[in-house]
Amino acid sequence: MLNINFIDLATRIMLGLPVEKPEKSAFDLDYVGIKASQFSFARLQKADPVLGVDMMSTGEVGCIGDDTNEAVLKSMLSVGYRIPERSVLLSTGGYKHKVDMLDSARLLAERGYQLYATQGTHDMLAENGIASTLVYWPSDEGKQPQALDLLHERKIDMVVNINKNLTARELTNGYRLRRAAIDLNVPLLTNARLAASFITAFCSMTLDDISIKSWQEYK
Repeated sequence: MLNINFIDLATRIMLGLPVEKPEKSAFDLDYVGIKASQFSFARLQKADPVLGVDMMSTGEVGCIGDDTNEAVLKSMLSVGYRIPERSVLLSTGGYKHKVDMLDSARLLAERGYQLYATQGTHDMLAENGIASTLVYWPSDEGKQPQALDLLHERKIDMVVNINKNLTARELTNGYRLRRAAIDLNVPLLTNARLAASFITAFCSMTLDDISIKSWQEYK
């Protein structure tokens, strides 16, 4: 977009060669570019669809929008995510992530989404005046409603699952929930910042609001 070869600039700097400061800045652009990764967890049977430090994507899509929300929505839709129609399951990990997701949960509730939440998230939402339906982990045998049952019954349109800790119970329950979402082709988000950005995007605009422009219009 800026037509600046950053690799060339960095190399010259490392070699101690003279470098002129670029006159252009990304802050001068009146559009936003965002790249989303695509994963093949559906083809990897029994693999845990959670991201680590390794690069595991099988493809990427870069999209440009007039603002951040449009760019996020375009990129997420381009790699196969769907906007949920009715309901979202939230299991938002530790306290920090729960706080980070509060505004997004409130947006979902204001837009009329049915929120399902595991115990800790349910309690946090209730404390902040956000209604949700408590659901139970697979290990909570005999307690209803079970998160896995709701997924299999197609009552959940999107899952946000963030690991809270590395205990055996947390990892096992989280794995079963994540794997079920992938196997049932239910959109799954395992990163709080990405989840918040995607939720903000589809709660702030509709598909009809997405502009379709040629590449030349962004240059």
